[in-house]
This record gives sequence, C-alpha cells and structure tokens, in this order.
Amino acid sequence: MQISQSFSAQFTYPVHFGRGTFLPENDLLADVISGSGRVMVVIDQGVAEAFPDLSSRIQDWFASRADKLELVCEPEIVPGGEVLKNDYRRIMSLVDQMLEYHLCRHSTVLAIGGGALLDAVGFASALVHRGLRLLRMPSTPLAQNDAGIGVKNGMNLHGGKNTIGVFAPPFAVINDFDLLDGLDNEQWRAGISEAFKVAMIKDAPFYEELLSLSPALGRRDPAAMERLIARCAELHLQHIATSGDPFELGSARPLDFGHWSAHKLESMSNYRISHGHAVAIGIAIDAFYAARLGWISEGTAEELFSALNVCGFDLCPPELTQTLGDGSLQMLQGLEEFREHLGGCLTLSLPHPVGAIGEIHEMNTNWIAEIISRMKETACS
Repeated sequence: MQISQSFSAQFTYPVHFGRGTFLPENDLLADVISGSGRVMVVIDQGVAEAFPDLSSRIQDWFASRADKLELVCEPEIVPGGEVLKNDYRRIMSLVDQMLEYHLCRHSTVLAIGGGALLDAVGFASALVHRGLRLLRMPSTPLAQNDAGIGVKNGMNLHGGKNTIGVFAPPFAVINDFDLLDGLDNEQWRAGISEAFKVAMIKDAPFYEELLSLSPALGRRDPAAMERLIARCAELHLQHIATSGDPFELGSARPLDFGHWSAHKLESMSNYRISHGHAVAIGIAIDAFYAARLGWISEGTAEELFSALNVCGFDLCPPELTQTLGDGSLQMLQGLEEFREHLGGCLTLSLPHPVGAIGEIHEMNTNWIAEIISRMKETACS
C-alpha cells in the first residue's frame, strides 16, 4: 500500500524600511507584533557597544506600551559575528532562556544585529516549540539586503559554514537605517558585494547603476547605500518567491554566485575575512571565469574588479594564494566542500550574460589558479 502526499504552504512576511524604530512616537514595531504581546529581545554586542543607550531606549519604548506588550526580560546582549555562530553552547543557552521565560508559538523573539546573529538566534527560535515568531532587525547592509530578509537560519559546526540549520521564514523584518550609523568601514561595505552579486545574475540595469554608485559607496554616502539595500532586498525577495525552490531542495542555488570560494576563504581565515568581503573576492573570481567561458566580456570582469576596489575591498588577501603541501591552492578544496553543502552534483551559477544566469558543473582549476595570479598582480600593482 502507498499513499502519496502533496501539499503547499503559503508564507507571508513584511519587510519594512525606515528609521527611528524606538522613538517614543513610532508605533511601527507595535503594529508589526500586534497580537503577539510577549517579547524577548536579543542584541548583537557590537550594536550594543555602538549604541550604548539602545537597551534602555528599548525598555522605555516597551514600558510606554505595557498595556499591550510585555518585554519578558532586559534585552539579552550576546556576541555577534561568527563567535556566536561557532558556539553551540551559546545558542543552546538562548534556547534555555526562551523556555525559562515561557515563550510560546505566539511570542516574539526580536533579534537586532548582523547576519550571523540573525542566523543563530533564528536557529534557536526555530527549535523552541518548533518555531517562535522571529522578528529580525538587521543592523548591517549585508543583513538588510540579504541574510536578514531570507528564510535561512543556522550555525557553523565541524569547521564548516552553515553546516546545521533550518529553513524558517521570519515573522517580519524591520530595516532601520539608523543602525548603519554605528558600523565601521568593513561592516558598512560588506553588503555591497551581495548587491553586485544579485545584480550580475538578475538585473543588468541595476548592475550599471551600482558601477556608477561605486565612488559614492566608497565614501559612505547614506543615500547611495539606502538605494542599494532597497533594490538588492527586492531582488532577493523576488527570487525567494518566484524561483520555485525557496528552501533550496535542488542542487542549483543562483544566489550563491561567488560563494564556493567565499565560504572557503572565511573558514581558512578563521572568519577574519567577513562574509561580505569574501563574497566580493568570490564574485570577482567567478566573473573572470565567466569571461574565460565567453559568457561575459573581459572588460566586464575587469570593470567589476575595479568597482569593488573603489568600494574599498581588498581582493587579494594572503589566504587567496595559500597552498597545500603539493603546491595546489588550498582554496580549491572549497569546490568539493561546496558540492557537499549543496548536495548532489556540483552546480555553480555564473552571469551569462550580465543580468542572466548560466550553470556549470565543474571548473578548470588551472584557470582558477591563473585568475588568482592575475588578481594578485592587479591588486599589488
């Protein structure tokens, strides 16, 4: 006997853009979590240090609405970045707290921080009662235009990137541009690479716009960054909604253009190289590879490399040319590791041409070595 089961599930969540979420007169957050009165807040330590009064402002904001909303404890401040994503004990500690405060499936966990914190807190939230309501408030451009608006949650384990995790859409997202003011230059520029990534494979006019915005982005122009975040987020959300594979059950992941090498560079550097920085290097490598295939012009690949430099990325860190005992590039191990992460055969997406996608299932490692050598010469010239 066999019974075949098939069903679909509808997910809907808003992504808001604005400023001043915790101003006394701003009711956006209250409107978003209406009907979900018990709230636990988790703040990235880096955000808390950049805005020392944030915790007290949050408590005051909730206190003024105590008739409708309950802040179950003072905001919990935890290490951000890969420190949290690498530490299973810290994440399980968050699970313990959610249970100790008797959060239920109609309670809300408000996570304020960068993409790594959102991943980790989202993972913890998804485990409790099979899923609490997760409200993300991304604090970096990379999180506001990519990690914070998607459906992935997870952590690092066994030396790998995102080796365990779940797909769980957020309840809502609030992109508060005020949070970007507290970032250092490395964090501020990290999201730029994801915008170039999605533009190269999804939107040629946006790619051209990013080229023209590069000088402004390099000098931290807020208007240029807000435009980048809004359009990049829109493209990511469109892909999730229309790709037919929002939970990545297949072997092809177009939005992982440039990521096979990026993930490896992150782990090789013990996460000294941030995700956004690594993606900038990864899309540069893959753009030159696409040019070798004749899918884009050499001039386009060089143009991308130059624009990323103008935005402030170091595209040739020492890890890029690090070798193993046999003389081969250590970074090339990332191809097999990425295949394992994807499942099935290796499938990589490249621009074909700019604004569209082509797929390959293997890479010529000699070409990659030559491309990296060329990038090193260009970066050092």
